[in-house]
Parts: sequence; C-alpha cells; structure tokens
Amino acid sequence: MAMDQKVLIRSVAERSTLSREESADITRAVLEGLAGQLGEGEAKRLALDLPDPMTEQLRAPRRRRHGAHPIEVTGFIRQVAERTGLTENESRAGTAAVLASLRESMSPEDYRHLMGQLPSDYAALAEPPG
Repeated sequence: MAMDQKVLIRSVAERSTLSREESADITRAVLEGLAGQLGEGEAKRLALDLPDPMTEQLRAPRRRRHGAHPIEVTGFIRQVAERTGLTENESRAGTAAVLASLRESMSPEDYRHLMGQLPSDYAALAEPPG
C-alpha cells in the first residue's frame, strides 16, 4: 500500500530538522535520483510504494537504461544539494531522513530489494545514529 505524501514529508521534516518546504523538495529530489539509478522495473516497483503525486515524476517518459546504474552516496548527496539548493550537510541529513522514512513505510522485502540495487552506503545512511 502506498504511503501518504503528507505523512512522508512530515516524517522527513521531523528526522532532518528541515522545513516542510525543504523536506518536500528533498523528498522529490531523492526519489527522482534513486529512480534514475534503478532499472526500469525497479523504478516501477519503487513507484508502487510512493504516494500518487510523487509517482508521476518517476513514471514520466525519460531515457531509461534497462539495468541499474547506481552512483556512490557522496556523489548522490552532491547531486541532491545541487538540485535543491541546500548545503551538502542538509542534503545528507535530508537524504538519510527520506531513506529512513522509506525503510519504515515500505515492506521489509521491498526496502531490502531497493537497497540491494544501491551501494551499501545508502542503507547505512538510513540507519539511526548510535
């Protein structure tokens, strides 16, 4: 079952201390960035777990390669910072908040499957500190 967009954005804001607007921006940037790293089938699988308004960006026709093409997490955070205008530290916190929110809202199987398509640093970023 897809999560609610407001709940997702509120969860990101609470975890990251970003404003609601910044949280909405970073959530979109992270989800689009993740989908861009996944193969077509994996991006569609991710879209099934997302609120309807957010799936439109993932379903938009674009040049998609068939296999996964992940990038290392520091490069990804830099891209998110460029897309949102946030600092790299804010982008790291926001990306971690989005991933943690996905971890809690997706089924364990779907979340493991998503993380299995990405370098291990992504999963580590979503883990609570300590």
